[in-house]
Amino acid sequence: PKCFSWHARASWRASAPVGNLHVRTDRVREPSDRHSHRSAMRPIRVLIAKPGLDGHDRGAKVVAAALRDAGMEVIYTGLHQTPEMIATAAIQEDVDVIGLSILSGAHMTLFPRVLALVREQGRDDILITGGGILPAEDIEALQKQGIGRLFGPGTATTELITYIREWFAERQKQEA
Repeated sequence: PKCFSWHARASWRASAPVGNLHVRTDRVREPSDRHSHRSAMRPIRVLIAKPGLDGHDRGAKVVAAALRDAGMEVIYTGLHQTPEMIATAAIQEDVDVIGLSILSGAHMTLFPRVLALVREQGRDDILITGGGILPAEDIEALQKQGIGRLFGPGTATTELITYIREWFAERQKQEA
């Protein structure tokens, strides 16, 4: 097995209760043929990340647990991730969705940077969504740049789950 630096592989799987997340130790997917393994039977793969200096991760952990409970495979990267770390983890983990939780006010920089980095790697098929305290005009501007739906405080997790499932089903139809 290859050895990866902590920053490149600081991924967590939300497969246990939120207070007891544990480190992933399973294999790294080969990104060379990212569509060959996709099928309706496999779970949706979601990377949840906390970019920037914001240290409040309770909401991200609640979302990770809700997505896990809805049958999705969730990778939680932890706090203080750079856009480069998030994009690298998303490519290595061959995710379908990146969810960013941003409360620091840096959303107009961080969302576009992550989007640009995954597109540079040829992965324009990844949905980038997220949440935080975001002004309506900023949400509109981010969505015009290609960011998916963004969620504010108090949004029911079922709304996010439905959005991701519907997006994934539509993408599967387009790929078929």
